[in-house]
Amino acid sequence: MSKILLFNPKSAINKYRIPNSILNIAASIEGKYEWVIVDGNCEADPIAKLESYLKTGEFKYLGFTVMPGPQLRQAILASKAVKEKFPFTKMIWGGYFPSNHSDSVLYSGYVDFIINGPGDHAFPRLIDALENDQPFEFIKNLIYKAHDGKIFKTAKEDLIDQDSLPALPYDKLNEFYNIPKFLGKTYLGEKTLAYHSSIGCPFTCSFCAVVPIYEARWKAKSAQTVYNDVKYIKDKWGADSIEFHDNNFFVSEKRAVDFSNLIKDENMTWWGMARIDTMSKFKDSSLAAIRAAGCKIIFFGAESGNDAILEQMDKGGTQTGKQILEFAERLKKFNIIPEYSFVLGTPAPTPEKVQAQIDFEIDFIKQVKAINPKTEIIIYTYSPVPTEGSELYKQVIESGFSFPQTLEDWISPAWENFDLRKNPLTPWLTPEMIDKIRNFETVLNGVYPTVTDIRLSNLKKVLIRFASTLRYKTNLYQYPYEIKLLQKVWKYRQPETQGF
Repeated sequence: MSKILLFNPKSAINKYRIPNSILNIAASIEGKYEWVIVDGNCEADPIAKLESYLKTGEFKYLGFTVMPGPQLRQAILASKAVKEKFPFTKMIWGGYFPSNHSDSVLYSGYVDFIINGPGDHAFPRLIDALENDQPFEFIKNLIYKAHDGKIFKTAKEDLIDQDSLPALPYDKLNEFYNIPKFLGKTYLGEKTLAYHSSIGCPFTCSFCAVVPIYEARWKAKSAQTVYNDVKYIKDKWGADSIEFHDNNFFVSEKRAVDFSNLIKDENMTWWGMARIDTMSKFKDSSLAAIRAAGCKIIFFGAESGNDAILEQMDKGGTQTGKQILEFAERLKKFNIIPEYSFVLGTPAPTPEKVQAQIDFEIDFIKQVKAINPKTEIIIYTYSPVPTEGSELYKQVIESGFSFPQTLEDWISPAWENFDLRKNPLTPWLTPEMIDKIRNFETVLNGVYPTVTDIRLSNLKKVLIRFASTLRYKTNLYQYPYEIKLLQKVWKYRQPETQGF
């Protein structure tokens, strides 16, 4: 029986996290197929490591998890190298990128199958079918190129009860890479554990890559299961903090409170993602319990203070600019740091309206900071997501925007950072608009250095704040070279989502 090679491509520089996505796949085949994990974040030459296994002739299948950005680059380079040297290897990609851009992935010639969503059932069923030369057309959550050259998507599977899934094989992972290596130092603690407690999200924001995959569905592990897993890693390997990488950890108030009551005596700090319109409905007693249990900072997709743009993003109706401001103020009394992300640069009928929207968001962000200075601000520039049926995506296509057609184009200098939402190639944004967004971000980070940059001393924070305050107060954002120089010399790290 063939063995299976599982690959987690490098996703960031000097940032190690337990490779939960690929470990989930390992759990799905544990006991039936032998498997090996190669983590690109831990290997000096991950492609050589993959080839060393493949040379044995024992491995016929290679599974990847692929997110946009740096991970995509290594996934492409590894897939091409492997397919050239070991052409009979079946290449199986999973993750947001291949699900959302299946044509460019499958027409590349070196990826054979895409797992479209959770692979807990799809991956082992696909391996079974390939091993036994059986049909795979009725396996749910698959995308592949049919014999006629057309891309074929199978039906979506209902989300699985997460408590019914096998436990992640942490002990076996520890045989390949010592678990403590994955427990990195962060703002939260000395040994931070990355953990997924749920999948999907019950909302349909038109700018979010999760929506086409999960289609407004969400399933979570019970509070008790999450606690048991965290407790196991804490007791065995010394984890002292947690990053919950869920797309939306706080969907259920009851589950969040139940988990808080279980974890409160473990002396752990933690972070997760939430929606403002959901969590603003939480009772004060719930927010107090969450903070008392060690929750230090929560990421919220504020996205915009403009109600019309929130509507455009399919986030309107329940979230408003007024609510964003009120909730930032409310969290002050619980000493929970709100981490607000904003998406600037959405399309509009004229360049003047695009610029007016950007100016409005800048002023709104300053209002948030005035109300609660501890609010962390993360600024993204809008990058389209192929969300069929959304009015926003329709506007994007009508503007003349189109995605790259080949995988090689995706890792060209012009496109490589597209999905990192820093400098997208959208036709309605001018270089001057991009510069204003980035320059404001520089000045903002000068006046309010992020608490998550644990390397920046208090003295440096005071000096960089002194250099930035006049610009901030007078709205002079152009050419902030003096601030950029200090940030570069001191290797300042901008605020970012903890989970990425």
